[in-house]
Amino acid sequence: MTQANFPFLILASKSPRRRYLLKQAGVEFTVIPSSFDESAIPEADPDVFVRILAQAKAGVVSEQHPHSWVIGADTIVVIDDTILGKPASKAEARSMLSTLSGRVHRVLTGFSLCRHADNRHHVEAVSTDVRFKVLTSDEIEWYVHTSEPFDKAGAYAAQGLGAFMIKHIYGSYSNVVGLPVCEVVECLVREGIVEFRPGVRGFEGLRMKNEG
Repeated sequence: MTQANFPFLILASKSPRRRYLLKQAGVEFTVIPSSFDESAIPEADPDVFVRILAQAKAGVVSEQHPHSWVIGADTIVVIDDTILGKPASKAEARSMLSTLSGRVHRVLTGFSLCRHADNRHHVEAVSTDVRFKVLTSDEIEWYVHTSEPFDKAGAYAAQGLGAFMIKHIYGSYSNVVGLPVCEVVECLVREGIVEFRPGVRGFEGLRMKNEG
């Protein structure tokens, strides 16, 4: 396989939400989920933790595809300096939602952009504050019995049924969903991966630089 046959940009995530957000922004990419084991990284300061995870996820795929640009990301929910991951049971989901009820929490997404062949890499974390309404026990019980909480950090999906719980979002909405689109696109432009073409309508105005 020649270098020209390698994917130009890879999203190292199986998340349908990240795939949707990046596609919605007009960016072209190939999906190759990272095999990195998240449990291998001990919890640390949340801002540091999401950066390390994002960089590790991107790094695994980047080593396998050294001439491709790779995006890795990880999203966590933080309240009282405690990281809330994905609930493993209904009881854990109930506990998380009860903790978030009526309060403000932080959603942190770390993302990494790298290319192994020439040791290019960038990593940052974006934070958004989210305020929940006061949840009744019936509301929590109903939501726990949907399929949503169990593959979401903090046991809720802002873009799904869980939207009814959110009073206010202070910052990036797409960051809460799983990828800070503004910051990611800014990074892609800064690295010369994509460019905007004034006067060209729609997605055609956002061109991947490998198109010539």
